[in-house]
Amino acid sequence: MDDEKTTLHRYLKAERASLLSKLDGLDEYAIRRPMTRTGTNLLGLVKHVASVEVGYFGEVFDRPFAGELPWFAQGAPANADMWATADESREQIVELHHLCAAHSDATIEALSLDATGTVPWWSEQNRRVTLHRMLVHMSVETARHAGHADIVRELVDGSVGSRPEDPNVPDIDWAAYVEGVEAAARRVGGVE
Repeated sequence: MDDEKTTLHRYLKAERASLLSKLDGLDEYAIRRPMTRTGTNLLGLVKHVASVEVGYFGEVFDRPFAGELPWFAQGAPANADMWATADESREQIVELHHLCAAHSDATIEALSLDATGTVPWWSEQNRRVTLHRMLVHMSVETARHAGHADIVRELVDGSVGSRPEDPNVPDIDWAAYVEGVEAAARRVGGVE
């Protein structure tokens, strides 16, 4: 049976893989296209998660990341970690994600769950954390953004499911299902 750290790490790795799989089979426009009012896009989600992860498992535990993240520099455009510029390729962002994950994995493997660190961007009373807390936090953060990517991917091309090898959705008549959901919403909402 896995120990707690191994289990938490396995879940984080699964969420990373799920997020990255949302890029599969799409062209450059589709992975960069803003699909919500706030500009949420697939490649931006990958870039953001990589950036955040290297902060939580790098800076927090005084294990600096060797790579450069210019979108966090003074004067960078607002929200620059949530989208890819025309000069940033898919390959660069995916490679960054892999490098950040490897950096995080090294921290996770090197430290015990009760190892402590400091999150300088959190409030004073919450700054002291353990590796255990950061593993939970980053697993939840990654899962949250993988969920965003699920919805964005469905909006882009209709693809659904966790990953191609694990679709985790029922094989049903989706048009009839949606029609039933809409009918119930209209009935309860008084929209007939």
